[in-house]
Amino acid sequence: MTKPLLRNNIGSSVERIITNSATIMAMTKTGSLIDGDQHWNSKGNNETSPATAVKADVDALCKQGRLKEAMAILQFMDQEGILPYSATYDSLLHTCVDKKSILDTNLVHAHIIQTGFKPEIYLGNKLVTVYVKCGSLVDARRILDEMPQRNVVSWTAMIAAYAKHRLNKEAYAMFYEMEEQGIQANQFTFAGFLPACGNLRALEHGREIHEIIIRSGYKSNAFVDSALLDMYVKCRCLEDACKLFDKMSERNLIIWNAMISGYAQNGFLDKAVDLFGIMPQRDVVSWTAVIAGYVQIGHVDEAFVMFEKMPDRDVVSWNTLIAGYAQNGQVDKALKLFEEMPKRNVISWNSMISAYARHGHSQKALDLYHEMMQTGVSPTQHTFTGILPACADLAALEQGKEIHEVIMRSGYQSQVFVSNALIDMYAKCGSIDDARSAFDEIFEKDVVSWNAMLAGYAMHGFGKEALQLFEEMRHSGINPDHVTFLGILSACCHAGLLDKGLQYFSDMSQYYHLTPAAEHYCCMVDLFGRAHCLDRALDFINKMPMKPDAAVWSSLLAACRLHSNVELAEIAAEHLLGLEPENTTAYVLLSNVYAAAHRWDGIEKVRKMMKDRGVKKAPGCSWIEVNDEVYTFLVGDKSHPQTHKIYECLEILLGKLKEAGYVPDSSFVLQDVDEEQKENILCHHSEKLAIVFGLINMPSGTPIRIVKNLRVCGDCHSASKFISKIIAREIVVRDAHRFHHFKNGQCSCQDYW
Repeated sequence: MTKPLLRNNIGSSVERIITNSATIMAMTKTGSLIDGDQHWNSKGNNETSPATAVKADVDALCKQGRLKEAMAILQFMDQEGILPYSATYDSLLHTCVDKKSILDTNLVHAHIIQTGFKPEIYLGNKLVTVYVKCGSLVDARRILDEMPQRNVVSWTAMIAAYAKHRLNKEAYAMFYEMEEQGIQANQFTFAGFLPACGNLRALEHGREIHEIIIRSGYKSNAFVDSALLDMYVKCRCLEDACKLFDKMSERNLIIWNAMISGYAQNGFLDKAVDLFGIMPQRDVVSWTAVIAGYVQIGHVDEAFVMFEKMPDRDVVSWNTLIAGYAQNGQVDKALKLFEEMPKRNVISWNSMISAYARHGHSQKALDLYHEMMQTGVSPTQHTFTGILPACADLAALEQGKEIHEVIMRSGYQSQVFVSNALIDMYAKCGSIDDARSAFDEIFEKDVVSWNAMLAGYAMHGFGKEALQLFEEMRHSGINPDHVTFLGILSACCHAGLLDKGLQYFSDMSQYYHLTPAAEHYCCMVDLFGRAHCLDRALDFINKMPMKPDAAVWSSLLAACRLHSNVELAEIAAEHLLGLEPENTTAYVLLSNVYAAAHRWDGIEKVRKMMKDRGVKKAPGCSWIEVNDEVYTFLVGDKSHPQTHKIYECLEILLGKLKEAGYVPDSSFVLQDVDEEQKENILCHHSEKLAIVFGLINMPSGTPIRIVKNLRVCGDCHSASKFISKIIAREIVVRDAHRFHHFKNGQCSCQDYW
């Protein structure tokens, strides 16, 4: 039998257990575990074999969840030449399931390999099942492929796992491969495979399986009937689901719940409620199905009324309502429920963490994540996909790296959607090299993986790298989608590659049969603007097949600011403000255009428009991560404990900047104040304060990474270039539009943003 490939960290983990086994064996009595030699020898004298004695101790330790100590006993057995019983491994693997730990499963598996133990079908099936329940389908499939003999249980475990994880093509392939090998499906196989038909909405295939089930004699099996009903519901064939339901001579609670869920999930909440009202008996699943139906259509208040009437509630019902409030943006109500829950599971924590992250409370999401980890709750892949966007939002690179380490220890890096979230996090935190490393480590990349990396290169202005990656993607066999072309067009825009952008825009519809959306047209307008082709940009807008949105006109207005085209800027601003009269960016950009042309009357007109419409420019805000903590600065901020030192160092730095040729550009101040006040406002912009704070508190040579909530102003852009040259330090700024890498007096955006 070929030995399976193990994860890189398994060897070292096994070595640590072997090294520590002598110490563990000398432990004083805890439960049934006492000094190793004496304990098992004394059991042997009582006509109990050492292997039997060991199994008893391993069982006792496993019941207490003390897996590492149980593993250490096995290492002692190796030294004594005692071969464990198969049932001993069974106990260990049961504990791995309880803990849902891939790493612990790998350790047990490693011991099986080290001892040369040849697991029979039952233990092989157990390994497959454990890896499946721990979420590592790659390892489960590897075990299955290496089993010399397989039975219907082996195949069923893998088929059901693929279907559960929505790897539907794999489930299909395995189901039909099993048939080809002459293995006859049983009721559990059918029940495990049918969700794949439902996930794909493959109604005809589902009906074919239904016919096979009837011929196989499982027509009246409640377990299979429930899966069939669920399949018809997912295929949105409620007519067939209802017929099946009506034909059932006996309907158990599971069947009733499946039918109610079917109606609720497909928008027939009234029918679900009617059925709920006549069902002979209800359980918590019945109530939760109706609550989920209300949540799905956004009627969370009605869901809460139903929740209040429940005679009993389980963690699922609490989680369903929390998710409902979170999806509707009612984070405070979700938090209130979360705090009132008598018992939480990892899904409860995940829901709340994701709610915070999705609705702009990134720091609270991180705080809650750390609280969850301190309580001892084991994170899942959904924990990581929920918290990594919060790190990305705050540009909390160091905290993101720490979470990456937890992901590696937990064994979830093999999950492609977790790796995709890592790519996005690193890119948005300004570390494009780490993003590329995370991308390269993905064994089987999907289209989201490629899109995430393309978007990363685009936002950093690395056009050539993005183009090369796109070619690699095409050769890999992955078909690009709308998001792919948004990334590649954005990359062309940021890098000023007009001809390439035009080619890709044409290829999108001509070769890939994808219809460009408004976002793609917006990229092209941006691209024309960068190339100083403003007339072509306007002509392109006028020929758009859909009505230009605010983003399109904003792109044209930004180009007019860069090239000081007052006439076209006024046209773009008129259209933009017609769509979004409270869009502060429009007023700022138009004012900048007037200032560059010395049109002070125009600036005054913009100020009056803002005043009459009650529009106020959003306050600039910048933040920086230092020693795992995120610090926020506003313009003229004096709330920080190091305020005196920050302003003192800023004055010294500004003096050096002016000696090097920096001149504050007061055109970026919209307030009606004198020049001295304008310069004072400019000097105390939030990004300048954040940069100085970083210089004070971060080691020499470390890149300073700043996030700005708005588009960085021209004056701060100019100052940052000077600072990077004077202090010989790389400064990375992520503004609302893109990344700026300031190095040696230059910016990666080439002064276009």
